[in-house]
Amino acid sequence: MSELYPLLMTPLFDPRPWGRLDLSPIYDQSFKENIGESWLTGDNCKIQNGRLAGKSLHEVASQYKRELVGDAAPNDDRFPLLAKFLFPQEKLSVQVHPDDDDARAIGQPWGKTECWYVAHAEPGAEIGLGLKPGATRAQFEKSIHEKRAEELLNWIKVFAGDMIFVAGGTVHTLGPGSIIVETQQQSDTTFRLYDYGRPRELHLKEGLRVIKEQAASGKVRPHALTSLDGNGNRRQPLIASGYFVVEKFELKSAQDFRAPEGKSSAQILVATEGAGALHAPGCEAVNFAKGDAVVVPASISQFRIQPLAGISFLKSYVPGVPVSRPEMDSN
Repeated sequence: MSELYPLLMTPLFDPRPWGRLDLSPIYDQSFKENIGESWLTGDNCKIQNGRLAGKSLHEVASQYKRELVGDAAPNDDRFPLLAKFLFPQEKLSVQVHPDDDDARAIGQPWGKTECWYVAHAEPGAEIGLGLKPGATRAQFEKSIHEKRAEELLNWIKVFAGDMIFVAGGTVHTLGPGSIIVETQQQSDTTFRLYDYGRPRELHLKEGLRVIKEQAASGKVRPHALTSLDGNGNRRQPLIASGYFVVEKFELKSAQDFRAPEGKSSAQILVATEGAGALHAPGCEAVNFAKGDAVVVPASISQFRIQPLAGISFLKSYVPGVPVSRPEMDSN
């Protein structure tokens, strides 16, 4: 029997010039410097509960390997998915991440394909996703040098509940006015292309090399929330890709969960509203609330969530069966 148990993660707050001092309504605390990201399952994120408290997720993955990460993960000694909140108060830099092939060409184990769930959005919130139709890499490079790179981006208005797929090789940025839950491959390989005059390093040579002029990114076709039982519990599929599956749950009463079908995978629960307790056989209960993440090791095949006056959370994992590219919304 595995020694692992559900792991309550300690958020790792990352200062960024485009971030916020006030991270409400997700966290009831303020900061003395702008926080752009709250990392939940990064390699250096620490465990809060149980006998592994204080250890990093990387240390635990290196020790327990497939018991933690599962058979669907690409590597047995590294946690496969990074989940985090993003808090843009100003525009992020215009950037690009390599896909798997381009990442391996520079000695990285894998690229960075990601998805963004819009947890909150103010009226008029936008993202820049990909180049405008017909724009070329050469034209975009010229626009960077002429300090008008924003003009060649495809700007999209976003609303709470939207799910955005960002394939590796897609030029992108976030505008202000939203709070994002990002799920991505466990990589931080980022090439900054344009930064509105901020005094930060750019990576034009590397970034321009990996840009895809026509990337398969965009808003994912939405699915409706469907009832799980007669007690008000609901589930909504948000995205399914070869790298990750993300689902949303809204619970008003206790709900049982089982491991996804196919090859095993660790599961990540990220609370976006309310609070609950996770119960797994033979393990102490784990209480978690808005802003928290719990990692359920692949060795745990079933668990129960007991809401405390209601909870909404995202559940993500590496698919254990073949999955097609996500369907984009044509609207």
